[in-house]
Amino acid sequence: MSGLLIALGVVVVLVVVFLIWAVSAYNALVKARNQVEASWAQIDVQLKRRHSLIPNLVETVKGYAAHERGTLEAVITARNAAVQVAPQGPARQAEAEGMLTQALGRIFALAEAYPDLKANQNFLQLQAELGNTEEKIAYARQFYNSAIQTFNQKVQSVPTNIVAGIGGFHAKPYFEASGGERADVNVRF
Repeated sequence: MSGLLIALGVVVVLVVVFLIWAVSAYNALVKARNQVEASWAQIDVQLKRRHSLIPNLVETVKGYAAHERGTLEAVITARNAAVQVAPQGPARQAEAEGMLTQALGRIFALAEAYPDLKANQNFLQLQAELGNTEEKIAYARQFYNSAIQTFNQKVQSVPTNIVAGIGGFHAKPYFEASGGERADVNVRF
C-alpha cells in the first residue's frame, strides 16, 4: 500500500511539475509575441512619419523640377501603395517600403541636376528629417527582427513547440529589405 502511495505521489509531483512548466512556457510565448507586436508598432510609427514627410518633399521638388513629373508621380504612387498595404503585415509592408525607398533615391538624385533645389532650405530640412527617420526605421527593423528571432526560436524549439502548437503560436516572418533596397544606390549630395 505504501508503494502505491509513493508511486501516486511521484505521478502527482510529475504532473504538477509538467503543468508549471507548461504555464511558464505559454507565458514566455505570450511575452515574446507581445514584444514582436510592440516592436512592429515602433516600425509603424516611423513609417507613418516617413509617409507624412513625403508629400512635403514632393511639393518642394515640384517647384524646381516640374518637368520631372514621372519621378514625382513614382514617389507619390509608391508612398500611397506603402500606406495601403500597412494592414497586410510585415512582408507586404517591407516590399512596398522597398519600392518607396527606390523612388525616394531617384528624387534625391534630382538635387544633383538642380543646384537651386540642392540649396533650398526646405528641401535640405526635409532631406535631413527623412534621413533621420530612415535611421530610426533601420533601428526599429533591427529590434523587430531580433524580437521575431526570439519568438520563432521559442515556437520552433523542443519542448516549447508543443505548447506553441497547442496555444496556436506560429513562426512570424522577418521584416526584410526587398531586392531593390539591397541594390547599391549611388546618390551624392
